[in-house]
Amino acid sequence: MRGQVSDSKSSFSFWKVLLPVAIGLGVVVLMFVHDARKEDIADIWKSINFDSRIIGCVVAGFLCMFGRDFGLTWRFRALTDRKLTWRQAWKVDMLCEFTNCITPSAVGGSSLGMIFLNSQGIEMGRATTLMLTTLFMDELFFVIACPFVVMFTPAADIFASEGSSFSHGIKYTFWIVYMLIAVWTFILFLGIIWKPLWIRKVLDKISGLRWFRKWSSQIQALGANMVATSKELQSKPFGFWLEVFCGTALSWTSRYLVVNALFWGFIPADDKYQWVILARQFVIWVVLMVSPTPGGAGLSEWLFSEYYGDMVGTAGMALILAVFWRLITYYLYLLIGALVVPSWLSKTIDRIRK
Repeated sequence: MRGQVSDSKSSFSFWKVLLPVAIGLGVVVLMFVHDARKEDIADIWKSINFDSRIIGCVVAGFLCMFGRDFGLTWRFRALTDRKLTWRQAWKVDMLCEFTNCITPSAVGGSSLGMIFLNSQGIEMGRATTLMLTTLFMDELFFVIACPFVVMFTPAADIFASEGSSFSHGIKYTFWIVYMLIAVWTFILFLGIIWKPLWIRKVLDKISGLRWFRKWSSQIQALGANMVATSKELQSKPFGFWLEVFCGTALSWTSRYLVVNALFWGFIPADDKYQWVILARQFVIWVVLMVSPTPGGAGLSEWLFSEYYGDMVGTAGMALILAVFWRLITYYLYLLIGALVVPSWLSKTIDRIRK
């Protein structure tokens, strides 16, 4: 445990907080400079009337993120059979979200989630089991929800302007990443619910290959954790799974609705397109799952501006919306994490030393 906390301490170094901020701001500045050649961004900003509607919708965006946090906090409470208090579960949620902000999307908060749970009194083995379960539920939500969203949304609407290179690119990227998520979800299902011993044998064989020997201990540990997870999860009643999935669905849907709230305030003429706005969020977050930058910094701002540009009318307004979106869904958590994590690390390390 001491070594794991030490690793987590290094994971939260100051430069890892500054890096995504620098990338995100750098991309935004470049996009502002690029768009300034085509239109006057200052005039677009001045044209925005921050009346009660816009202010109310920005507040609604923050409330949507509160819904996201409530969903994940509720899920942690359900997963631990109410052993975590609401405050403890919320703290774990904040720490995981901060990890999401400073690591590539493929790594995410699950990489250190078991340490966060352990710091709140959950035994390390059980904490690993719970984080594998959260990972499975997140992926399962996408696997189930995305086909329904695509089914009820015209392709020309959900994948932006049909026929453009951007439309083709985002469509192909979405389906490729979706298939990878589906395969990974099936592997998790086999590993933690249906055939854990079979998956463990496969992982043990993979760890023995020359190309994977460097990560053999981690691969074998994953197999062992899957077996341990399966023993606990197979005994869970249907009500447990329903509650955990509802918390998962609430958290993701609430996050997506932030964009709906912003459009409702800044682009009221697009009220009739609220479903398309929501549907495109599913595509964006699937694509961002393979983002190489910490927290999707830079890529998120660019993707949002390009993807929603046809619904906004001007590139400048799309970029302004992208900035508000990232302030609510990303930079807020980066700030909260930067304030909470140092204190958490200090208290955890002091407790271990005692």
